[in-house]
Order: sequence, then structure tokens, then C-alpha cells
Amino acid sequence: MLKIRFVFLCLIVIALSLTGCTGKFHFMQNEEKLADDPATNSGGQKQKANIQMVSSPTGIPVLVNKQNKLSPNYQPSDLIYPDIPFTFEQKTEKRQMRAEAGAAIEKLFAGARRQGVSLLGVSAYRSHASQTALFNYYVNLEGYEAASAYSAAPGTSEHETGLAIDVTGGDGTCAAEDCFEGTKEATWLQNHAAEYGFIIRYPKGKDSITGYQYEPWHLRFVGKEIAQNIMSSGLTLEEYLNTTVVNN
Repeated sequence: MLKIRFVFLCLIVIALSLTGCTGKFHFMQNEEKLADDPATNSGGQKQKANIQMVSSPTGIPVLVNKQNKLSPNYQPSDLIYPDIPFTFEQKTEKRQMRAEAGAAIEKLFAGARRQGVSLLGVSAYRSHASQTALFNYYVNLEGYEAASAYSAAPGTSEHETGLAIDVTGGDGTCAAEDCFEGTKEATWLQNHAAEYGFIIRYPKGKDSITGYQYEPWHLRFVGKEIAQNIMSSGLTLEEYLNTTVVNN
């Protein structure tokens, strides 16, 4: 009987571990449902007092981070649905991007495809309500400090600008997960994203500047000239714009 109980306990531990590995992506896929859930639309937030409101949110190189916040009423007026494949079929808000960024991501996907690299979108635009629900879910799951290492408090997420998109490989695995690092898709993005006006927004080893851990899947549109300057120099957007370090 003790042996049976031990085996059962081991199975529970394994199941919980697997849930932890896939939980973030699963709930990213259900952002709109989270936004309608009262449990994820209140509490969980304790943003720092030194955050300033972004004055020109429509600018393409706009800086949105833990110290520069969008108004809760901001919504891009030029959102479109780029003609690219996603990891899901539904036509939801997270397929949208601002017009210039959307046109650029179509070209990026086409360029990758010509070189034998298949990509899928995971999540692009996110409304303030969706970001609030998503962040609060992670806070409730792991606590504020842990959640803040990989998820943005509402108003401080680049996804709310309509200029950012998370991508993954064509088989849909490793979507917004650490295992995307080192894949041929991640390598291609590192080498070619700037040609289409995108940067890897949260580079490796720059956590203390950006406030976030390495995310090789998170692309941010800034325009070709700025993108090429940033990617060729190894700078972050904060360093390029010569702003204050975030320091988490």
C-alpha cells in the first residue's frame, strides 16, 4: 500500500510540473476570457510611484516600460489584422497590429518563408483590459515579484501599443517559452528582424536595463533605421533612447 501511495504521489508531482511549463502559454491563448473574469480584473497590482505617463503614444519608437506607462484609455486608431498565420484560428484582438507594423510583419514572415523558416504569431495587440487580466492572473499564480519578471503591469506592456508581437516556430511548440531560445527560428529573427524594422526587445543579459528576462520571441517594431542601429550595436531601446535604467 505504501508503494502504491508513493507512485501516486510521484505522478501528481510530474503532472503539476507539466502544468507549470505550459500554463503561461495556455492562459495567453485565453486572454479575452480572462478579461471578462472579475477575479483577474481586480487586485494584484502595486506599481511603483515613479512611473510617468507616455506623452506621445502614437510615435513608432515610443518607449513603454516599467517607468513609462500608457493611459488606460489609449487604443491605437489604426489597428489591422496582418495576413500571417497564428497558433490559433479565432479572429481576436491579439491578431491585430498597427498598420505600419502589420505591413512589416507580413514582409518579415514572407522573408523568413523564402529562406525556409516557418513562423507563427502567438500574441500581438492586447487591450488594457486584457493586459490587466493577464497580469493579475500571473500575480495570483506566482506572486507580484515573480510575475513582474516576465509579464507587464497594465499600461506598461508593449502589446498595448499595437507595435509588438510574440512569435514562434511553424510547429507551434515553445510558444512564449524558454525553449524557443536557440531554435533556427530564433536565430533567424536575431539575424534578420532588423531588416524589416523589428528588434528583439528584451535581449539576453539586459534584464537590469529592460526589466525583463530574455525573450527571443518578442518582436517590437521601431522602423528599419532604428532597428538596424539597435540590433547591430547590441543596445536596448532604453539605451538607444538614452533613458533611465529600469532596474526591475
